[in-house]
Amino acid sequence: MSAAAEAAGSCSAAGGRNPWLIAGVVSIANISLRHIAGGLAAGQDESTWVLTSYLVANAVVLPISGWLQGVVGRKRFYMICVALFSLASLMCGLSTSLEMLIFFRVLQGLGGGGLAPSEQSILADSFPPEKRAQAFGIYAIAVIVAPTFGPTVGGWITDSFSWHWIFLINVPMGIASLFLVQWLLVEPEVLKRERREALAGGVKVDWIGLLLVALWLGCLEVMLDKGQREDWFDSAFITAFAGISFVSLALLVPWELSRRDPIVDIRLVLRRQFGTTCLVMLAVGAILYSSTQILPQLLQEQYGYTATWAGLALMPGGLVMFVLMPISSRLTNLVSPKYLIMGGLTVVALAMWHFTTLSPEADFTYFAWSRVFQMIGLPFLFLPITTASYADLPPDKTGQAAALINVARNLGGSIGVSLSTTLLAQNAQLHQTHLAGHASPSALTYQLGLDQATGHFLAQGAAEATARQQAFDWIGQLVEDQASLLSYIDVFQALAIVALLMIPAALLLRRGRSGGAAAHG
Repeated sequence: MSAAAEAAGSCSAAGGRNPWLIAGVVSIANISLRHIAGGLAAGQDESTWVLTSYLVANAVVLPISGWLQGVVGRKRFYMICVALFSLASLMCGLSTSLEMLIFFRVLQGLGGGGLAPSEQSILADSFPPEKRAQAFGIYAIAVIVAPTFGPTVGGWITDSFSWHWIFLINVPMGIASLFLVQWLLVEPEVLKRERREALAGGVKVDWIGLLLVALWLGCLEVMLDKGQREDWFDSAFITAFAGISFVSLALLVPWELSRRDPIVDIRLVLRRQFGTTCLVMLAVGAILYSSTQILPQLLQEQYGYTATWAGLALMPGGLVMFVLMPISSRLTNLVSPKYLIMGGLTVVALAMWHFTTLSPEADFTYFAWSRVFQMIGLPFLFLPITTASYADLPPDKTGQAAALINVARNLGGSIGVSLSTTLLAQNAQLHQTHLAGHASPSALTYQLGLDQATGHFLAQGAAEATARQQAFDWIGQLVEDQASLLSYIDVFQALAIVALLMIPAALLLRRGRSGGAAAHG
């Protein structure tokens, strides 16, 4: 082996083994994580706190995972996260009380929060710049395609079995991931040397930064998840959590900027390239996760689909993404990321606007093709964004970069789901009030409709008084259903506008040399 090859091997997490195997292995645990999200999105959680507890713990760990990788070691940290996630999944599945389930959901969130950043850092260390887009393409199958299958798998499990199996399904995948990572993955020598040098004087923990990060994201996640149910700022509970989150962020920024070894490297966000990718990823996360959340809800509540059939309506979109991922990864090496991102955002905006043609007569084919339309654009967003985020970064920043880009995606998802839920609830009331104004007894169309409905129920054998009451109830339900459908259309319209607004932001990106582990070679 040449000296150059030896140097490259010492800097690669593949350690002389096939890095494509590593790309597949590090995706295993992430797929199971998305199945959890899909299952809970199907509405099978025992309590809203079962979901909130996971999101809060996940949000707290995400931003500090880059620092933890540097202290513990990338391979060791990843294996700890997989083991904790798998063990907590097992205990969640075996839980016998709500309190027990929530406790282990917190542990599951702590383990799950470190998975994605360490996976991306490992991939960045395992591949040279010219191969990194293809590697992220394999990883993106877990990150993006799996959520589209999550509602189907989760729906089938919850329709056919108990909710316990949503958690238990993760255990064998976690065990397989542990064995394969132990066998395949080697910590790059350059990272080992940097860690030894950094820890020579002992571990320096930024306790204040850690506390501020936990308060900022933890309280923000609670506020977003509980806001609509608690009537937002009319609730002292939500107001308190919002205040704590805002103050924590206001203190966190200057504190971390003044540290030599910050627990969260906020300076990265101030870089033009990385800051822009975080902004676009925030918006893309909001669109993807909110649409994945509300579409099954729409199908079940408005069209009477089971959880399984609601998931099946989303599955064709996942298949299309599976096919397009290799094309996107290839184009990412040939075309400037900003042009791919602009094209992807345009397609997503048009797809979201297409959903505004929704009608009560929409069938399975309409929803399946509409989801396919949306998913065509996403491979040309996530891969270019992720690849561009590492451009020009030094090797010791890949862990922090991976943590922050995942914070942007997850935070965008939480914001998108929260605002979509709020828009649905508030606009449904507005539309219902407006529609009810046209259903007054003096309106000729209302009288005709009431008489026709009464005649229908009379023909069914109901007494005249009963038929009249049934007609009133039917018209009331019709107004409520149409108001709800119009509020869903409002949400899709808002998501289309968000995608359009992000197109100019992509122009700020430049085609840079994909950094991070590239510098290792």
